[in-house]
Amino acid sequence: MRRSAALASVTMTGVLALTACGGGAAPAGGGPGGSSSAPATGGTVHVLANADFSHLDPARGWDGGVNNFYRLIYRGLTTFGAGPGEESTKVVPDLATDTGTPSDDAKTWTFTLKDDLFFEDGTPITSEAVKFGASRAFDPEAGIGSPYGKLLLDAPKGYKGPYEDGDLDTIETPDAKTVVFHLKKSFPDFPSALTQPNFVPFPKGTGAAAAFDTKPIASGPYKLESYQRNASLKLVRNPYWKAETDTVRKARPDAFEWTFGLDAATIDERMLAGQGADADAIMGTPAIQAATVARAQAPQIKSRTLSGLGGCTTYMSLNMTKKNLDDVKVRQAINHAVDKDTVVAALGGSQLALKGTSIQPPTIVGRVDYDLYPHDVETAKKLLAEAGLAGGFELTLDTRPVPKMQAAAVAIQEALKQVNITVKINNIDTSTFYEVIGTPAQQHDAAITGWCPDWASGATFLPPLFDGRNITAKGNANLAQIDDKKINDRIDEIAVMPDVQAANAAYGELDKQIMEQAPMVPLAYEKVVTVTGSNIAGAYLSNAFSGGIDFVSVGLAKPTK
Repeated sequence: MRRSAALASVTMTGVLALTACGGGAAPAGGGPGGSSSAPATGGTVHVLANADFSHLDPARGWDGGVNNFYRLIYRGLTTFGAGPGEESTKVVPDLATDTGTPSDDAKTWTFTLKDDLFFEDGTPITSEAVKFGASRAFDPEAGIGSPYGKLLLDAPKGYKGPYEDGDLDTIETPDAKTVVFHLKKSFPDFPSALTQPNFVPFPKGTGAAAAFDTKPIASGPYKLESYQRNASLKLVRNPYWKAETDTVRKARPDAFEWTFGLDAATIDERMLAGQGADADAIMGTPAIQAATVARAQAPQIKSRTLSGLGGCTTYMSLNMTKKNLDDVKVRQAINHAVDKDTVVAALGGSQLALKGTSIQPPTIVGRVDYDLYPHDVETAKKLLAEAGLAGGFELTLDTRPVPKMQAAAVAIQEALKQVNITVKINNIDTSTFYEVIGTPAQQHDAAITGWCPDWASGATFLPPLFDGRNITAKGNANLAQIDDKKINDRIDEIAVMPDVQAANAAYGELDKQIMEQAPMVPLAYEKVVTVTGSNIAGAYLSNAFSGGIDFVSVGLAKPTK
């Protein structure tokens, strides 16, 4: 699903600790010009991608791939650090001078903006712009991305954002450089939430009617020069960005150019060959195809290969509002019936995936390792018989026309056929997939999707997916549409725990409690294996962005004019 709805192009952030999306993969080896060398200034980095970004508007888009991209053109009060492993999960100041000052039991947070901050047209970035940008999260049309603005910020009941209802008075701006946020409840880790894209500032009154999806207003080191939906996108330098105000973004390349609409096999072949401009390229999809993995082990390719755990859970959601799936025994039967070994094989084998058992992936702090539903066809048949469905039934499974997602869907289809469940596979265009399945009115019975943490805590995994109070008409992450009072209450209890380790351990136990109701089928924890061009430098896999290459540090070893 989104990043958090994770699994970005191939696949979509409390009292918290930080280790998020990924397995701490190290930079590639490689000699001069390899990814481990420092990038020079200049040149154009090319990005080869199979699908376009979901949205250029940061209040609308929200997945590992687009969040990574956003950091090139947008800045927030805080952001993630730049570096491999744990460095990429540290929350650091960005537009703000520090990570904020809490008061009123962490219900109120005060931030001060740095000097010399400007948008791409030279307009100063002020506290009013921060307030306006954050309030866009409440717009019923625009605010379909990250949920943290709506979940955390105090707002009048029924508030519909700045375009319909004007200013959000619970964000105070006593002067041009001071922003004071009032939250609904105590939230000691608010600086982590502010790393999310829907807190990006914009000049007051801009961005209505999806304007930012075609013409964003940059606050970061790059701005949009050209964009042809589903075909290409080019970023060039933003002359009003000042490097001395930014400790995270290196901004070494002069430009970035994306090519969209390439099939996965073509991307792999081009990256392996590395000819011409492809020597200056990286992959826009997180991982090479399974068929390519063995070839990437060749010495000349291995030196420019990056690999590590993506830090996400690929799963099949089960819509509990649908006929048959409203019975817990049926959902448990499906969990037992799915052969996860065949799903792992479909996703590329053990080099590209681990079998999933719990909701949260291994990278989450406090995760409990368990397996309530080992593959057992006879147990599945018994549960279906107890539910009065020994003869089976039909369900519709939503997925994307991406080869490995198709293969996973077929693996599920074949497994469920053994217990008389007929699976109809429904393909949805990759660029709109998350938006469609996140709209309950358009949801079918099940969907193959995924979730990555926005930071490494169950608070960024379990509440978005299973808190019934978070179900929305659009941008809905609770695909099971589960609304259980015991789960909701326990989420509230854990959220106010002052001890970080205790809170994370409690989320680990809640994971197991939720899975007793079987609202989903954890399928796999996918790995990332990606190949860079021979002239790429500074590349590493970011734990904060679904294991993708961190755009803010990558560049060219030897730029050409």
